[in-house]
Amino acid sequence: MEFIPHAYQQHCINRIIEIKKLGLFLDMGLGKTVTTLTAVRELKYNRFQVHKVLVIAPKKVAEGTWSREKDKWDHTKILRVSPVLGSQIKRIRALNTPADIYIINRENVVWLVDHYRNAWPFDMVVIDESSSFKSHNAKRFKALASVSGHIDRLVELTGTPSPNGLNDLWAQVFLLDGGERLERKYTRFRERYFQPDKRGYDGMVYSYEPKPGTEQAILDRISDICISMKAEDYLQLPDLIYHEVPVILDAKAAKAYRELERQMVLDLPEEEEEISVTSAAALSNKLLQLANGAVYDEEHNVHEVHGCKIEAFLELVESLQGKPVLVFYNFQSDRERLLRALAKTSLRVRELKTPQDEDDWNAKKIDILLTHPASSAYGLNLQQGGNHVIWFGLTWNYELYTQANKRLHRQGQTEKVIIHHLVCAGTRDEDVMQALSRKEDVQNWVMESLKARIKAIREEERK
Repeated sequence: MEFIPHAYQQHCINRIIEIKKLGLFLDMGLGKTVTTLTAVRELKYNRFQVHKVLVIAPKKVAEGTWSREKDKWDHTKILRVSPVLGSQIKRIRALNTPADIYIINRENVVWLVDHYRNAWPFDMVVIDESSSFKSHNAKRFKALASVSGHIDRLVELTGTPSPNGLNDLWAQVFLLDGGERLERKYTRFRERYFQPDKRGYDGMVYSYEPKPGTEQAILDRISDICISMKAEDYLQLPDLIYHEVPVILDAKAAKAYRELERQMVLDLPEEEEEISVTSAAALSNKLLQLANGAVYDEEHNVHEVHGCKIEAFLELVESLQGKPVLVFYNFQSDRERLLRALAKTSLRVRELKTPQDEDDWNAKKIDILLTHPASSAYGLNLQQGGNHVIWFGLTWNYELYTQANKRLHRQGQTEKVIIHHLVCAGTRDEDVMQALSRKEDVQNWVMESLKARIKAIREEERK
């Protein structure tokens, strides 16, 4: 297929060629992959300015997206790709295979840096979904930063560079310029652009908020090495419709939910004025599990409590009259229960595990495609296979949520995309839906809503 770039794509291609280290913050669906491959081809075969290219990507994207996109276009078929995946033996063999582009999943970056040490061979690195390098404490960030002196060209690709706030930008920009624009140390960056927000009774600062004018100040500092584009400014996509399906728990399930919630709150230390993030996550996960219908015990055994959400799911699928559905689950227990329920139907059910599953979905050979958002939220092109998404189990990770929905709502989709949410009334599901609708500061809002619920239960017990 011949690639005729849009004006904004040609602009991005030119900038990748002109600027050695660039942040390409393109929204989902704007063609980050083909844009980057086109620039790589130009730099490799026409200008002879790069020798070996490394692409770091989420696992599912590394397995198929780049190779498939390369083979899709006439001008990029010349590029030789070697996926550095699988066991250590397979990875080493792939690294020793002659190629233009080597693709590795981000979990193996530390291994790769340790494997080469001072003999780092890649003069160009592409980080697909650079927001996964947003933490300055993460081993993968530290490993890549340690070889930055050997990297002549770097391209960072993401549609959500700061999913949890402006502080997410520091590590990503540091990889581009070594701290030239946003300070060389994270603590100095925080001191310059943020101020204390919430403190504990001991005076310890628990969170920071941006100082007035911080966003514009940061954007001004990085605008010469970062390009940001939103899909709504460049694409005419079909409508995206959000649909909440209320699930009413039966009396037995509602009682079990209330009792578990009450017991878990009462098990928290009374003196714990500020609930820890760990305690909050554990409590939220338990309540979300119960809303879905099954909970894990301390030995990780699954106990099914109710089938209310499974029943609502099957009814929703039936109402779609055979239209293909992409289904996101949250817990492995949900996956197993969904597979058991769907086995009793005549639907063609598949789990999204391989590039072949992606191809079969787009060829409309699958009715129900099951996947976890963490493994399929990035890079996969599923827009040709259907236009319905069902969230069986909700996530309050806003970045995962939006990226997962964009698997269908992207360039090439021809129908309205409908996102269905199964929401159990009177449960943590409702809090998560409210949090997602806020779009910003989701994690803090989730924490505050949980604290409010804990306070209410404790006060009820004291009466």
